[in-house]
Amino acid sequence: MSVKSTATPVSSATTGSSVAEATRAVVQEFLAARMAGDTGRLVALFADEVDWLLAENPVVPWIRPRSTAAECAAQFTALMEHTVPEDARASVDSFLVEGTGAVLMGHLSGTVRATGKSFEGPFALHLTVEDGRITRHHLYENSLSIAEACAP
Repeated sequence: MSVKSTATPVSSATTGSSVAEATRAVVQEFLAARMAGDTGRLVALFADEVDWLLAENPVVPWIRPRSTAAECAAQFTALMEHTVPEDARASVDSFLVEGTGAVLMGHLSGTVRATGKSFEGPFALHLTVEDGRITRHHLYENSLSIAEACAP
């Protein structure tokens, strides 16, 4: 049996568009899993090894180096253990996708459970999605405000 293809070749613009659509879908799933507190789904969304960047801050208990899917997903659990969930807020003002890369910019705020102090400020999150999984997670945030809220 022979099969003859009548499909037209896919242009690089179409391929790039479908890659961007796939990236956007994974990032949206990541955001939904974060909002739901679904660490199992977060583990599945992160690659086995992740290029994780979040400026180290020794006074902030949930900020530390991470590189595996489980460690990256556990950041959410640690954050919830040390902050007041009812006070947590995040808004995304921009969501840009190009190929495998995505950048989200917005504002976040919260309250540290141990001190009762609040933190707030802008953030930028740079993600890379490859083969349906997040391989890069670089978060830039107001680390001074967070450190001050963690200090007794």
